[in-house]
Amino acid sequence: MRIVNLNPASDIGASAWFLEMEGHRLLMDAGTHPKREGRESLPQYHLIRKEEPEAIVLTHCHHDHVGSLPVALRQFPKAHVLMTELSYFLVERVLHNSVNVMSRQRDELGIKEYPLFTHDELDDIAPLFQGFRYNREVEWAAFHKTRAGLASPTVEFYDAGHALGSAGIMVRGQKETVFYTGDVCFRDQTILRGARFDDVKADVLIMETTRGNRAVPRDFSREGEIERLTAALHRVLQRKGCVLIPTFALGRTQEILALLALLMKAGKLKPQPIYIGGLGRVFTEIYDLEAHRAYRNHSNLMLTEALNLVVLEPRQSEKMKLSGGRIFVLTAGMMSEHTAAHDLAARMIGDERQAIFFVGYADPDTPGGRLKVAKPGQTFLFSGSAGELTKRCEVLDFDLTAHANRDELLEFVGQVSPRAVLLGHGEEVSRNWFEQQIRARYPKMKVIQPGPGQSVEV
Repeated sequence: MRIVNLNPASDIGASAWFLEMEGHRLLMDAGTHPKREGRESLPQYHLIRKEEPEAIVLTHCHHDHVGSLPVALRQFPKAHVLMTELSYFLVERVLHNSVNVMSRQRDELGIKEYPLFTHDELDDIAPLFQGFRYNREVEWAAFHKTRAGLASPTVEFYDAGHALGSAGIMVRGQKETVFYTGDVCFRDQTILRGARFDDVKADVLIMETTRGNRAVPRDFSREGEIERLTAALHRVLQRKGCVLIPTFALGRTQEILALLALLMKAGKLKPQPIYIGGLGRVFTEIYDLEAHRAYRNHSNLMLTEALNLVVLEPRQSEKMKLSGGRIFVLTAGMMSEHTAAHDLAARMIGDERQAIFFVGYADPDTPGGRLKVAKPGQTFLFSGSAGELTKRCEVLDFDLTAHANRDELLEFVGQVSPRAVLLGHGEEVSRNWFEQQIRARYPKMKVIQPGPGQSVEV
């Protein structure tokens, strides 16, 4: 089989893998690079322009995995799109929101290439989308290309526990199997339960390496982090300060809202309004509506009923009084410019009463990442629009990740027992850690780190 890494960079970028197996062709994921703009954010589709993938399969609906789907379909119009049924309920909303964001960036930042696709184009391609339940084998190859007497290759979605609808993808041919993890979380979160990858075996494994650069402290526990967050919330609210928790609209927002709801229900946090953004509210409603389909904890916990959610109006975050102990759970997780989280943070950073609590990854080159590393009292460049600010607010980081830790993934490699492992979706130091550990623990396995655009035979 042949596999091509279409990510345009060697970091956590635009996830897209091309697979050629037994004469059939498949594209797995179609993301955009979160740190690049315009066409530079796209996967290297030109490398497979003549290949004509018969299908596109999606692991989940985060932008780095699905953000360029309409562009991919423009280049491969004969392909149909397969995803989990839960992703099916999300994907159009995610992509329509992308059009709105790109249109705004075109006007505010002068990026003439934006939007990379339109609302009308999305409406036209939506009939190509198909949603399937977990653990159901689905034929994906073009019927006329399937050899006489041989069954078509199949895909099967395995619950990845990362966000609503997330999946690892098993591709089965007549002779070979490939498993692509996508983004995976093996441990239970507040809402979603951990990945159901228990029986996965494959000849080739394509694996994420996000947390390969981060060792797990011996005394770490998720329960301990929740206790630490609860105590920090009390501390800030008692001094009448406000708390900003920047999150991603899909996944992190709902997990934090569920945690706040459970704390209030248990009497550990005083009931009060929670301020959120409009997109976070949309995905929260979908989490509620599809609770019966998801593999989750607290299946009867309806977030929109358990919490007094207040959706901020446009520009409201720039005018609200920051007093009286308010809690904001706002996108974006890395505080990108021209978002409510960014604008609110710019007002809070210089006020020692306020607090900003991170519950996920923030790239060092983003406003959130720069805030994280700045020392108390230090003046630093927050963003181009906000300029330099002096860090006086309380800033804490809580490890409530939706990604598997590196030791869990290393154990998973042994469980799958592939002849070859392809490492991606991680920084170089993360991929190198996995390569060294896999070679030491499983010396018979072939370990490959495909570079951007690199094609490998396995």
